[in-house]
Parts: sequence; C-alpha cells; structure tokens
Amino acid sequence: MELVRNKEKISEYRKRAKELVAQMTLEEKVEQTLNWAPAIERLGIKKYNWWNEALHGVARAGVATVFPQAIGLAATFDENLLEEIADAISTEGRAKFNMQQATDDTDIYKGLTFWSPNVNIFRDPRWGRGHETFGEDPYLTSRLGVRFIEGLQGHDENYLKAAACAKHFAVHSGPEAIRHSFDAVATKQDMYETYLPAFKACVQEAKVEAVMGAYNRTNGVPCCGHKELLQDILRDAWGFEGHVVSDCWAIKDFHEGHLVTTTPVESVSMAMNNGCDLNCGNLFHYVKQAVEEGRVSEERLDEAVVNLFTTRMKLGVFDKLEDNPFNKIPYSVVDSKPMRELNRRVAEKCIVLLKNADHLLPLDKNKLKTIGVIGPNANSRAALVGNYEGTASRYWTVLEGIQEYLGEDVRVMTSEGCHLYKTKVQGLGTENDRMSEVRGVCAESDVVIVCLGLDATLEGEEGDTGNEFASGDKLNLDLPGLQNQVLEEAYKSGKPVILIMLAGSAIAMNWADEHVGAILQGWYPGAEGGKAIANILFGEANPEGKLPVTFYRSAEELPEFTDYSMKGRTYRYMTNDALYPFGFGLSYTSYAYDKAEADKTELADDGIAVKATVTNTGKMAGTETVQVYVKVNREGTPNAQLKGICKVALAAGESKEITVSLPKEAFALYDEEGALRLSEGTATVYVGGHAPDARSTALTGAKLQEITVTVKEEILK
Repeated sequence: MELVRNKEKISEYRKRAKELVAQMTLEEKVEQTLNWAPAIERLGIKKYNWWNEALHGVARAGVATVFPQAIGLAATFDENLLEEIADAISTEGRAKFNMQQATDDTDIYKGLTFWSPNVNIFRDPRWGRGHETFGEDPYLTSRLGVRFIEGLQGHDENYLKAAACAKHFAVHSGPEAIRHSFDAVATKQDMYETYLPAFKACVQEAKVEAVMGAYNRTNGVPCCGHKELLQDILRDAWGFEGHVVSDCWAIKDFHEGHLVTTTPVESVSMAMNNGCDLNCGNLFHYVKQAVEEGRVSEERLDEAVVNLFTTRMKLGVFDKLEDNPFNKIPYSVVDSKPMRELNRRVAEKCIVLLKNADHLLPLDKNKLKTIGVIGPNANSRAALVGNYEGTASRYWTVLEGIQEYLGEDVRVMTSEGCHLYKTKVQGLGTENDRMSEVRGVCAESDVVIVCLGLDATLEGEEGDTGNEFASGDKLNLDLPGLQNQVLEEAYKSGKPVILIMLAGSAIAMNWADEHVGAILQGWYPGAEGGKAIANILFGEANPEGKLPVTFYRSAEELPEFTDYSMKGRTYRYMTNDALYPFGFGLSYTSYAYDKAEADKTELADDGIAVKATVTNTGKMAGTETVQVYVKVNREGTPNAQLKGICKVALAAGESKEITVSLPKEAFALYDEEGALRLSEGTATVYVGGHAPDARSTALTGAKLQEITVTVKEEILK
C-alpha cells in the first residue's frame, strides 16, 4: 500500500513544534534531547521516555505477543506478512500506551517511539546480534524493512500509529566485544552496494521517522557524529526529515573508546553539530555548556528539539483524544486470541526444512506408539524468544507443542540430553550426566526428535547476557557443549532421527547433514513456536521458509571477523559451496516452473516484467517463494543477486502465472567511486524457488528458468 501523508498537516506539526520550542529556555531545550525528557508543565508538555523496543513484538513492558525473532521473520521472504505483523505490534503498542497514559505511567518502554527494525546486514554468522536482522541480503532486508516500518507507522494520513527507527546507521555487524572502540572500514563500493541500501529504502520509501546511529566508527569517524553519514547522505542526498538518535551511551565512546575527542563537551558538540538530535544516555546534559561556550549554535539545538517535537506532534499526543483514531484501541486487543493465532501462523511460515531424506516428514501419528523428544532446547522457553523480547502469557516449547498435538494417542518421552553449553546438567554430577537417559529414551521410541541449538545467552548483545564465549558473538559455528554427542547417540540407536535447530544464526551441521534423516531450522520461533513446529512435524502445515543467511560448513572458510570487505562473504561474493545456501528451503510438496519470459529482451527505462508459470506438482497444498536473481555477465561482478520475490499459494496440481517487475536499477552495480552503473553487455535473469548456485540445484534437483537481457552502458546516479 502506498504511503500517503497529509503534507499540510506535517507542515503544521513542524510549525507548532517551532512555536513550542521558541518558548523554552536553553536548559529546557537541552533536557528535551535526552531520552528521558522531563515534563515542562508551564507549556503543557508531559514527561516522555523515547526508549521503547518492538523488534518482534512490544518488548520489556509486560505482556505482549512475542512473535518469532526477526531472522525467523526474514525466512518467510514475505513482505505482506511483515507489514501484517508490524501492524499487530503497533496495535498492541497503542493499546498499552493508551492504558499506561490513563494512569500517567511514562516509564521507559512505555512510549510510542519504537527503536526497530534492525536493518544491518548479517555479513558474518559469528555476529551475536545477527538474529535481530533480516539476514545477509540488501534487497531482502530492504523489502522487509520497508514493510515492517509501514506496519508500525500505519497509513493514517494525519497521524503516525507509532514511530519506527531504522538502526544502526551504518556499517555495523560486530564484533560486539570491541564495538565501543572499533573502526569498521568499508570501501565506497561496499557501502553503496551492501551496507546502505536498506537504510535508503527505509528513508525514501517507508518514510521512517527515526534513524539510530551505531556504536562503532565507520572509516575513522564515530557513526553518531558522522557528518558524511548523518548529514551528507541521510539528510542531503536521501531527504530524511525525521530525527536521529544515538545508540545508548554511544556518545561517551567518542572520548572513552574511539579517542577522537578528549572531553564530554567535545563529544556532544561533535554529535550535535553533525546531526544527532537525541541522546540515549545522559551526556547531552553537556550541550548546555557547549552552547554557552560557542561550540554548538543554539539554532542547531533548536533544530534538534523541533525535529523531536515534530515526531511527538505526528503521534498525536498534543491533540484532543477524540481527534486521533489510535486512541480508541482498547487494551483488550493485547495478547488476544486473534494475536495468538497470527503468531502461530507466522511461526509456521518461518520454519525452514533443510533435509527430508526418504520423505521422513511429515510424521503420521497413527503409525507411532512412542516419540522421544531430546535436547537442551526441547523444553526451553529461552530458545523460543531470542532477545529484545516481550512477555507472553503462555509459551509453547517444542516438547509442549508435541505433547499438546499428540494428546494421549502417542506416548512422548523426553530428556534434556545435556546442558546447552556446559559438560553436565547437575553441578555435582559427572560429565555427560544425561547420556544414559538419552539411550533409554531412544530405545523406547519409534522416532527420535532432537532439539539443539543456542539461545540469547550465547548469541546476543555485548553486556546484555551472561555470555560464556565472546561478548555475545560466537567463536565458531559449532554446536556448543555436548550437543553433537547427544545427536550422535540418538543416531546410534538406529531409530529415525529428526533434528530441530533453534538458533538465530548459521550452525555448521555437517555431521547432521550426512547422517540425520530430517532437519528443521526453527530459529527462535516465538511464544507459539512449539505449536507451530508440531504442526510442521505432523503435516498440519507445509514448510515454506527459505534461508535469509548462508549456512557455511565452517568459520575457517570466512574472512577475519573484523574485515568489513564483502569479498568472500555471503552468497553474493562467496566462492565455496555452502552447506545450505541462501534462499534454500524444502517443502512437503514440489513445484515446477515453466514459460519464463520477459516483456522485453533489451533493458528499458521502466525495467522489465518477468512472467512465469508455477505449478504445484505434489500431493499437498503449499506456498512457494518465487525468487528472481540477476547476474551481470561481466568479469569481476558479484554472483547472481536476489532482485525480486513473490509468494504464491497453490493447491495440489494447481498452476498460477506470476509477474515480477525488475526496475532498471536491478541490473546496475556500484563502481569503486560509489556511482551506480549499467554496463554494456548482457545479464541473466534466473527464476525459481532457490538461488542459481550449484549446491542449491544439487539439493533440490530443480533447474531454474533463465532469461537473457541486453543492457546498454549508462550511469544512473
């Protein structure tokens, strides 16, 4: 849906904000640039805390729907679904806000400014915060980010439903341990080809209200005080009109970590002068001194505060209650039955089927007497939610979902198997103190489901968890602790083994790929995750998820974690075969493609439209994720890149014609100077259910449709 805002209304909001700010003292203006902005009673301004989170549901403020973690949402490859989810999140956000305002509760996590989504590129699987993102691809991240923002902010012409925030700008993806002092060095080509496109789409297409700067430096300059990023690119080139917020306590890193300034006054001056309007933290108290000493002009401070109050005006908090339609949303919508049903449906769509030898799945409960459910994540609530999570009123672990589905019809036996990462479950026990129980459960079972992986205590944000490894990052891609031993023991039992991996990033599953019958990647599937996984296991739902990240065979094939060059990284630049490639995911049915063609063979100003017929050739209804890739046929160019997606639901035997439009820019690449160029020659367009790499073709046995397009030389921008 096209976003249409009332430009006159927005102009009026900015005018009102200017009039309000003009009545404030210097000290009052400075205080409004802190995330815990105090009340100014004489001007009718209530206290407001800008810090709120909604990465996959309203977070950290009590009960709310806990959707699958962002990386799981990305696996749906479904733009429409992302907007539906974000609309549900902002509905709950407004409902909670309305309830909180009625009792004058203005605490942290109680506002309407949600610091989501995270549209950083998940360039390295070791990064602990990667599960907060939409994966490794700029195009997919752009599409999902735009629609998530549109869902959060809504389509009312006069008011924002909530204010979204694209973060962390820019070139930010670890390592977590050194983020307060690290310099992410990236070429102009990598900046414009990989690190900036999603932010640009969020600003220009979704009209995101806020952008958050990153902790690190980019090419020598701290991101929260980076003139090129915040002024030259964000405002001047892209036309951003919202406000910029620092990451939390990031400005003190200028003098404490990055050492580009020596005092707090210098740091806040650098941030404020280069475009940062709001400080998550307390350092902007020094802006008063900076203004008094002539380091920051009061006009620049006024501009920052006007930006902030314009956002609050857009949210309607200064207008009559009856004028704003979102004030009518009742608290009863929170955690309601429709929300839980949406959550379960979303979780089913996130799950990726990575292997299904001899059609082991779906299981037929009528042919089973006993099922073993084993592993540290089998009955783990933590493995459902990831980070930046809310609180569900009911959680369904994998074990509980299977138990609920089977009822009394099939016996379910279980064992934790091992600790998530330690060598024993009980402190006084000996190493591997649950292995005999694993053997016992396997011996009694007709089929064994092993649930392994990670949770947010092992991959997450620096300082946010009791991480045992690398401040939230992973040292390697291996399963921690004794988990692989548990899987091997289940395999030795001779029973059919199904592996369910709950993790927010790529795990090296080389042994499992060779030995285990079926593998499901469940991500962190949300509060309804266990029910969703049970529905997939027993064929009540057909898996449709696709990998938004590459699953490598080992971290040893990756460049250094601190190297921000894209060479050798992600499906777009890697030369090795992946274990499981980006865009890959199996189904219980099969799909065939035919009659792929473009409306023109030579690229025109309006791009091309690609058509193809997709047929469900199997015996079960399903939803196919049509993927369109473009490869520029010139030496030294990236591998084929995703440039179009389309979800198509098909009954068994049904065919549908799909159309995907590719703009001119889909055939262009950025050069070393950051210019977007079309090159003389040809490009190949691939249409199918996976990426056009040899490994995907080998795993699926499906050949892609190919179209050749002639391209003429042109500089686009």
